[in-house]
Amino acid sequence: MFDAPLAERMRPKSLEDYLGQGHLVGTGQVLRRSIESGNVPSMILWGPPGVGKTTLARIIAEHSERPFHQISAINSGVKEVREVIAQVSRSGMFSGRAILFIDEIHRFSKSQQDSLLGAVEKGLVTLIGATTENPSFEVIPALISRCQTYVLEQFNENQLKSIVYKAIESDALFSEVKVEVKEWEVFLRSSSGDARKLLNILELLVDHNEGRELVVTNALVKQVVHDSVSRYDKKGESHYDMASALIKSIRGSDPNGAVYYLARMVAGGEDPKFIARRLIISASEDIGLANPTALVIANETFSAIERIGMPEGRIVLSQCVIYLATSPKSNASYRAIAIALGEVESSGDLPVPIHLRNAPNAWMKQQGFGKGYTHDHAAPEHFSGQEFLPEQISGTQFYEPGSNPKEQTIREKLRTLWKSKYGY
Repeated sequence: MFDAPLAERMRPKSLEDYLGQGHLVGTGQVLRRSIESGNVPSMILWGPPGVGKTTLARIIAEHSERPFHQISAINSGVKEVREVIAQVSRSGMFSGRAILFIDEIHRFSKSQQDSLLGAVEKGLVTLIGATTENPSFEVIPALISRCQTYVLEQFNENQLKSIVYKAIESDALFSEVKVEVKEWEVFLRSSSGDARKLLNILELLVDHNEGRELVVTNALVKQVVHDSVSRYDKKGESHYDMASALIKSIRGSDPNGAVYYLARMVAGGEDPKFIARRLIISASEDIGLANPTALVIANETFSAIERIGMPEGRIVLSQCVIYLATSPKSNASYRAIAIALGEVESSGDLPVPIHLRNAPNAWMKQQGFGKGYTHDHAAPEHFSGQEFLPEQISGTQFYEPGSNPKEQTIREKLRTLWKSKYGY
């Protein structure tokens, strides 16, 4: 009977129907003034899923009577961007007025984002990019500098209820099915503040009930959602469970387990940059000085992902994951900073030894700042043996080398240099 999902049928068509984001599109607010004046800048809309980013972009185009072109960064690339720009360039009088909406723009690699710069800078298109990720991390600075960034807020409980009530009152589906929401807790929680997901669940409940009168309860929502949504959710608990399993498999030196959980994350549509960031942390936290090259490899993996994007990026991620999993392990650096931070918390702001203090002017030199400091490069073997810790904690050992061959070499060197001072 219905060609489009409930969420699509309920999509607002005007600013008057648009719910939420009053700080942007409320009467007299900055974005509303831009829309009403027709002077719409290129912009990045940043906010969680299902808060109306795509809807707002469409309303802007409709209100300003501009041609609207939409592409998704998940399945589009430079070719599609260039095709839209070429089409706009040929449109004559509409050139410069067309809106190019790119959903999930953070999924574009650096080179893909670079392809937008010329058209935006020359005013061939007005870019509206939507992202669920912090644009300062995920969008190249050159593009951010050419766009306004607007932050969209998650719907609150009352707004989510209003969306449900409006659907029940106005959509044709509910002219045939009577619906009563008796319990809201699980219904709202299952949506995670995502209006689109909320309406999808409502439609799912109606389908499950096979046209009979529907009473929404916590138990019913649990049953239906559990049966129908048992997949990887990159914004939910599974997102963190998979990341945890990946890192623990690397820590446990199991490349098979690690690449399996990598595959689960890739297949589930996880942001490859999120994965790459976790690998950088693992390279330092779990491998560290046992194989310092691991951190270099992990950093290069992140750079490669930025340059080439997906799907080819999965190969780079796989190489890095297997390299980390098969590397010797040490968490000595992690333990060292944890112990040092504990010392700072317990001992407070101990004075820096006066011979280590900087003396940028004559008065400070007269006070003795820097007096007695020995430049280690001027000492034999580039080692002076002078004191570097505050007197109160002199001799405290924070770094304990791991038992791997690389750090055992480091232990021997420290023992030779510092003798018994630090207990190496």
